[in-house]
Amino acid sequence: MCDVITIGSATMDVFVESDDANIVSVYTKNKKSEFMSYPYGAKVEITDFTSKVGGGGINTAVNFANLGYNTSAIFKIGDDIYSDGILESFKNKKVDLSNIVQDSNLSTGFSIILVSFQGDRTVLAHRGANAQLKKSDINFDAIKNAKLLYIAPLNGDSTKVLDDIANFARENNVFVCFNAGSSSLKKGFNYLKEILENANIVVMNKEEASLATQIQVRPDTREEKFSEELIHPDIKEMFNKLKVGESQIIVITDGGKGAYAYDGEDYYYCPVFEGPVVSTLGAGDAFASTFCAALGRTNKDIGKALMYASVNSAGVVSEFGATQGLLTFEQIEEKLKLNQSYTYQKA
Repeated sequence: MCDVITIGSATMDVFVESDDANIVSVYTKNKKSEFMSYPYGAKVEITDFTSKVGGGGINTAVNFANLGYNTSAIFKIGDDIYSDGILESFKNKKVDLSNIVQDSNLSTGFSIILVSFQGDRTVLAHRGANAQLKKSDINFDAIKNAKLLYIAPLNGDSTKVLDDIANFARENNVFVCFNAGSSSLKKGFNYLKEILENANIVVMNKEEASLATQIQVRPDTREEKFSEELIHPDIKEMFNKLKVGESQIIVITDGGKGAYAYDGEDYYYCPVFEGPVVSTLGAGDAFASTFCAALGRTNKDIGKALMYASVNSAGVVSEFGATQGLLTFEQIEEKLKLNQSYTYQKA
């Protein structure tokens, strides 16, 4: 029996950094977009290069195990050099792999991560086996016997299992944390709502929440200074649409600006825990899974759970690799003791 079951993707990630990368900002009346660009037609020199294992199913399983939970992972891989690398990476990790699925007819997920000088990234992703997870691949008995089911973003045809696993978990009194992915969000809110109704915790970044709700976060104008408010009114509107269950917590992360949460009564804001930024890949997985775990650690104190999550994600972004820099609960609490001015706010 496991405390936590995670289900999601598994990839081999190749990080590529070049000093020739440019960040281009494009403004319209209603929004701001940023793009990473390289000189067209040029041979671009690579400044740094490394390979790491990643994917939401792996990242969150490693984090839960590192936080002291008996954890098992469900993900699908091929039988190739990339799957060998993924399995090798778990040799020193306390994660049960008895529920993973390996298919020699499929290729293992693979990503190229283009890292900017600011530490942010653009991901070129080949989904491979990650997009082919089927209901018959899943060990439902393992889910039934777990305390928490963490659903990381699923891709392609794998999203077809979302309803089944979320319904099954709730029917068997398994706590569900759902981190929506773009493949699910693109199917529209009516499709997403059925899954949201079975989730105790829902975590999205601001862009995902905007895609799910079709609500755009308006920039400041001469007449309205939204940035002066603790929580943007459009983000509050997102919360109100996403919260479809009574005993449900919705979390929206906003990159370097911090994170917000809503439980139906109070809004919470937690700033980013400051630290060096090398790569932001894996920060969202670390944040979401730590928040879920920290609710138990803090007796369901949402504000403190946001702080724990921010500290742990700050550790991840300080190093290359989606599971590098992860902290234990004791290490998180030590950092908070040393930074007592760091806190959250209610709105």
